[in-house]
Amino acid sequence: MTSLGTASAAPGEVDTGRLSVGESRDGADVGLPVCVINGADDGKTLYLQAASDGDELNGVGVIRRLVPQLDPAAIDGTILIVGIVNVHGFRVAEHRNPIDDTKLNRAYPGDNRGTSSERIAATTFDIATSADLVLDLHQGSTSRMIRETRVRCGPRHRLHDACLDLAKTFDCGYVLDQKGPDGQLARAGPDEGVPTIDPELGGSVGFDEKSVEVGVRGVKNVLREYGFVEGTASAGEQVRATGFEQYGASAGGLVEFLVDLGDRVERGDRLFRITDAFGGVKAEATADAAGVFWRTRRLPQVATGEYVCSVGTDLDTY
Repeated sequence: MTSLGTASAAPGEVDTGRLSVGESRDGADVGLPVCVINGADDGKTLYLQAASDGDELNGVGVIRRLVPQLDPAAIDGTILIVGIVNVHGFRVAEHRNPIDDTKLNRAYPGDNRGTSSERIAATTFDIATSADLVLDLHQGSTSRMIRETRVRCGPRHRLHDACLDLAKTFDCGYVLDQKGPDGQLARAGPDEGVPTIDPELGGSVGFDEKSVEVGVRGVKNVLREYGFVEGTASAGEQVRATGFEQYGASAGGLVEFLVDLGDRVERGDRLFRITDAFGGVKAEATADAAGVFWRTRRLPQVATGEYVCSVGTDLDTY
C-alpha cells in the first residue's frame, strides 16, 4: 500500500485524496489535491506537481488529461501527484500565494514552521525528495513564451547531466539550461540527489490545448524512457540555450513585435518597435546577440525601461 495524504493505493490501483498543509485563518483544514498511482510491479518513483504558481493552469490541464489514460496494471513503479500546489493562489487566480504574498516556487526547500508558502513547500519537498525523478509543471504566466524544459541546477552541479537527460526526454523542443534562482524546486531537488526539471508549457493565463498536449506527451516520454511503462520515448530535435538576453523599452507607447516566438535572430536584427497611438515610430530594439526569440510580455502597453522580450542565446542543437 502506498499513501499520500488521504490517498492510498495497493499495487495495481489508483486513489485520490487530500494532503494537509495546515489550517486556514478560520481553523479549517487546508489540503492539496493528491493522487497515487501504484503500479502492479516494483520500479522507480516519479513525483509530478503543478500550479506552484497559482495562475499557471497548463500543468493542471496535463494532469487532468494524463491520469485517466494511465493503467496502473501496466505500470512498474509509483507515480505521486500533487495536482495543485499553490491552492490559495489557484482559488483566486493569482500567481503568488495571497496568504503571505509569496511566489511559492521561491520557497523551497521550505520550513514546516514557517509561512504558509514555506509550509506548503516543505510538505511537497518531502514528497519530491522521496522520489527518483521530479517534474514540476509550469507555464509563463502572463507572458507569451515558447514551450521549453528548464534545467535549473547549474552546469557544474553533480546532477546536471541527469537533469539535462530528463529535460531532453520530456522534449518541449527547447531547453533552457541555466542556473535558476534560490528557492526553486528545480534548484533544490538536485541538491538532495533527485533529478528535477521545470517544464514551462507555453505562456499567458489559462489552458492552452497545444501546450497541454505537449505536456502529456512529455510525461509519457519520461514514463517510457525510465521504465515505468513499455515503449520508446519520441524525442525529436531540440535547441538548448545556456544564455538569456532581456530587452526593455526605451520609450513609452505600444509594442509591435517584428519576429515571432521561436524565430532565429542574428545580432542587429530588429526585435520590436514602439509606436504612439497613431503609428508613429518612437523607438526600435535590435538583438545584441544571435539566438532564439524566446519570450514576450503579453500586454502591448509599455513604459520606459519596462521588460518587453527575451532572446535565448549560446545555442546548441540535439
